[in-house]
This record gives sequence, C-alpha cells and structure tokens, in this order.
Amino acid sequence: MNLPINQIICGDNVETLQGFPDDCIDLTVTSPPYDNLRTYGGHSWDFEGVAQQLWRVTKPGGVVVWVVADATIDGSETGTSFRQALRFMEIGFRLHDTMIWQKESFTNPFPNRYHQVWEFMFVFSSGDPVFNPICDRKNVHAGTVVSSTVRESDGSLSHRTPKLIADFGKRWNVWQDIVVKQSGSRVHPAPFPESLARDHILSWSNEGDLVLDPFSGSGTTAKMAKHNGRNFIGIEVNPEYCEIAEERLRQGVLF
Repeated sequence: MNLPINQIICGDNVETLQGFPDDCIDLTVTSPPYDNLRTYGGHSWDFEGVAQQLWRVTKPGGVVVWVVADATIDGSETGTSFRQALRFMEIGFRLHDTMIWQKESFTNPFPNRYHQVWEFMFVFSSGDPVFNPICDRKNVHAGTVVSSTVRESDGSLSHRTPKLIADFGKRWNVWQDIVVKQSGSRVHPAPFPESLARDHILSWSNEGDLVLDPFSGSGTTAKMAKHNGRNFIGIEVNPEYCEIAEERLRQGVLF
C-alpha cells in the first residue's frame, strides 16, 4: 500500500496502523495519555492494540520512544508505566534504554511526598538501533590526557591507550531543562516539548527515515521530523488537535 507519508491522519490509531504494511516505520516518538489524567476530548485508547501494531510496523533496528508517567490514585502511583514497559518486552521489543525527562517544574503537588518533576522515556528497539549520540555535555576535565587500567575476566590488568578528553562528551540519559512552548490561537492541554522530540529524532534515526507518532496531538513529532529532514506520519483521533497540527506544519521549516 501507499503509506500516508507526511500527513496527519485523523482517526483511531489502532485501526489506522492495521492498514500499514509490516516493517515500515524507522522510529516512533510518542507520548500516550497517562492513565486517566486527561480525557483529550473524551477519547479512549487501546494500549494492547497500539503496542502490538507498533511491534508489527517497526522495522528491524527500529526504535519506539515511549514517554509516559503515572497517575496517583488513592495515595498510590498506578505503576502503569512499568506494566507498559514490561508488556513491550513480552511482545518482543528490547528495552534499549530507560531515560528520564526532568521537567522544568512540578505538577499536581502532594502534601506528603516530594514534588514530581520527571517522566520516563522508555527507548524500545527491534534489534540493534541507529544511534547518533548528541555530544553537548561539557567535560570538566576537557583538554587533559588520561589513562586507565581494566581488569580482565582472568583477573589480570590491561592498560588502555591514553586519550585526550574532548571539550564535550556524550549526553547522559537524564535530559534536563527542556521547556514546553506553545504559540497560536489554539493550544493543546499537554504539549510535547519540541526539543525533546527533536533530540530523540536526531538520536535514533537518519535523514530520510520515516517517523511515526500514533498520539500526534498538536503535531510536535511531525513538525520536528519535517524540520530535521525526516518523513513523518501523525495519527490523532481528536479533529481539533489535527487542525492545530496542520496549522503548525504549515509554518514551514526552521532551516
């Protein structure tokens, strides 16, 4: 079939994905609704159906970035995020990395616990993934030469070749200071940070790859894919959010 490349599809994500061929998506970057914290226009969704379809459509070596958190009900966090991660692994995905998005501020404060300021970013892979590391972490010892020893399995020590510490090193898997920005006359109730979507797209795909968001919302993943030389498909059940996404995509590319 001809995939709806570079389009926002207004419809149910499972039904839409069922029409896609196997092994057609390079990267999925998405953030599903967390438990019942928001209804997004009264629409529900089928986790099991989405997970199964993502396994089917993801190419060998492809990646699914699943940004999620838990509601607190009757004094207990639900643990839904853990159950979802384990289910992805049962289906066949590898849990390639468990990353953290440390947000700029806390939400929904509770009087008897510390403020919640982060969310999971589970990185699932179907085989060995593409990886283009972002190296923007300032090295404290930049410019110095270091050497080290490694203890081998037989207990002996081997010496590594001395190396010069570069100015910047590979980013850690806790991403901080990511700000959410919205513009325009209409906004989404839970927008995805553009820089978060952009950095995952740069990390786990190459130019020309196909990036999917089955919970497209206001189209942030699609916009960042477009701005960084990737193709995209967005699926969103709420017609109002589809209109917001289309409006944002019409703004043109950044570079």
